[in-house]
Amino acid sequence: MTNPQDAQVISRRDFLARAAKAGAAIAATGVIGYWLYDRTGPKAQTVTELVSLPDFSLSRVGPKMSIITGAERVRTIDRAFAALGGIEQFIKKGDRVLLKVNAAFASPPALCATAHPQLVGEVIRLCYLAGAAAVTVSDNPINDPQSCFRLTGIAEAVQTAGARLVLPQENYFKPTTVRDGTLIKNWPLLYEPFRGVNKLIGIAPVKDHHRSGASMSIKNWYGLMGGRRNVFHQDIHNIIKELAMLVSPTLVILDGTTTMISNGPTGGSLDDLKQTNTMIVSTDQVAADAFGATLLGKNAAALPFIAKAAAAGRGTADYESLKPARDHVD
Repeated sequence: MTNPQDAQVISRRDFLARAAKAGAAIAATGVIGYWLYDRTGPKAQTVTELVSLPDFSLSRVGPKMSIITGAERVRTIDRAFAALGGIEQFIKKGDRVLLKVNAAFASPPALCATAHPQLVGEVIRLCYLAGAAAVTVSDNPINDPQSCFRLTGIAEAVQTAGARLVLPQENYFKPTTVRDGTLIKNWPLLYEPFRGVNKLIGIAPVKDHHRSGASMSIKNWYGLMGGRRNVFHQDIHNIIKELAMLVSPTLVILDGTTTMISNGPTGGSLDDLKQTNTMIVSTDQVAADAFGATLLGKNAAALPFIAKAAAAGRGTADYESLKPARDHVD
């Protein structure tokens, strides 16, 4: 028969044993928490998680630009590259190329609010012709991505040309900060499409924009940002400058075949469009936009982001200093 006093002793011992185990567990948790804790502090921990884009520009090539007039995109882009010595000057055998297109809106190609599928398809073909090992096409549209790429015709062009289309997903974004910037800080960047890529080409139409005055090559990088990026429109010219600071492309293609001269950046009517029959290829995105402004009946001075990007060392607003190659395709 158990002595009540002994039972009480056992009960106390059991309690002490359990308490000891609990204390050990708490201590262990504390040790684990200590080792998981970044002793350099939260700020330093955030910095270690940031990503940045490599410099895709080609210093060996130097600043180059071609301006070709003509009504057919395939012919003008072919001549634009030929005028610069061929696409082989920029894309080499084995390169892995990313085409950052403007696919922001779910609208048909005829409205010219997005990159034209004929142009995208031809650039893919030229990259493979130059020996590219892979070509990827991506953007983070404002409207539903799948609908945007389908209705713009870009998805079909990508598939037909044998490239890979990457649609944005939540886990494809990583935080980035622009060095010396004030707006893009710890902001989600569409980073996944850049993995393994060593050449970057931007493809954008020339468009009016109700806030910035124009949407062209530099503004095209806005499609790399995630999050509530609409807040950036409160300081539109500085955000475009920081986009130029964020991205150093191999080259940009600015399509001024049909220019959206009003109600941009979405348009919606053929009355918003004007045939300007011009294709621009440049290693200098600032110079490309400075010339693109003329297709909108403006000059670089009318678009503050151009001077800001030039002052930040991202290119020149004096596109004539690049001695652009000019030609016409009938």
